[in-house]
Amino acid sequence: MIGASGPVSAPASPAVTRLKLTGFRNYARLDLTLDARPVALFGPNGAGKTNLVEAVSFLGPGRGVRAAGAEAVRMKTGGAPASVWAVYAEAMTRDGAVSLATGSDPAEPSRRRTRLDGAAATQGELARLFPMVWLTPREDRLWAGPRADRLKFLDRLVLAGAPDHAGAALAYDKAQRERQRLLDRLDEGARVDPAWLDALEAEMARHGAALAAARVEALARLQAEIDARPDSAFPKADLALDGVLEARLAHGHTAGEAEDWFAGALKSGRRRDGAAGRALTGPHRTDLAARHRGKDQPAADCSTGEQKALVLGLALAQAGAVRRSQGAAPVLILDEACAHLDAARREGLAEAILALEAQAWLTGVEASLFTAFGAGAQHYRIEAGTAEGA
Repeated sequence: MIGASGPVSAPASPAVTRLKLTGFRNYARLDLTLDARPVALFGPNGAGKTNLVEAVSFLGPGRGVRAAGAEAVRMKTGGAPASVWAVYAEAMTRDGAVSLATGSDPAEPSRRRTRLDGAAATQGELARLFPMVWLTPREDRLWAGPRADRLKFLDRLVLAGAPDHAGAALAYDKAQRERQRLLDRLDEGARVDPAWLDALEAEMARHGAALAAARVEALARLQAEIDARPDSAFPKADLALDGVLEARLAHGHTAGEAEDWFAGALKSGRRRDGAAGRALTGPHRTDLAARHRGKDQPAADCSTGEQKALVLGLALAQAGAVRRSQGAAPVLILDEACAHLDAARREGLAEAILALEAQAWLTGVEASLFTAFGAGAQHYRIEAGTAEGA
């Protein structure tokens, strides 16, 4: 059993100190008062554990752990949706105490609005004040799954330490869609001003180079954190990026040189991309590769348990890298992370989280999965949309 850690009134790392849910998934109403310690949620399948951590994930940047829309999370009662849903939190951040709120927009129920201290919040503000790293059961097979899943995982890790990454990604995706729309028109025989395409490709190149540079820098920090970490319950990974822009930056090209090259590649590839219906080169096609160092084996060839341990190790290492560089660890959301971990790894997970001094939200079926935290965590039994301290 790991030693206890008492409540912290002014945590260095961001932490939710009060959480209120209204009409969210299976929670008609919930009001929890918390402190900065990790939060362990246990209870039977279907009780609402993942729903609760999904609500917490809505407080940070992005679309949450399930990438669900506003209508999907609205509570259904007797087959009819609730009139409104809302998630409200009081939290400690590097800027002090703040209030965070998100919920359905009364004017447009299919959209959700997020507010910070009563004012509209941007993705960049949320990323800076309330950075998050999360893992769900989907990441258990990350290394053997689609490339797109690894890229999303990588970008979530990068965003935890680089708040501008979300804005660059949104701007890149918007320019890419607009470019493809024009290429589709060209294929249909319409006239398109080449200067318009030049401008969009310049936007893609600028934001694409920024995305790649942030990934290269984040991966270097992450690898250094892994290398410096003493042997633990989680295997060390050797990481690599497989991407055209990232490769150029890694081989000494400046961001400006990478940007110019990418703009040229987009221009010369217009006909090919138009025929394919998508851009065939760029940072949206980057992949993250990993090897299990101890076995000198590609992560995809490892057992399911080893793959899960590698992903957990990366999440913990990134939290450590962010804490080392910024003085505060991100909020961790680890849904079913303890499932299929043996006692030694569960203790190692608890030890690592407590050492980070991060507020982690963990879910599991049995209370015994979190025994290693002892009084170092807040324990709640979740039952049919209710939470009771244990």
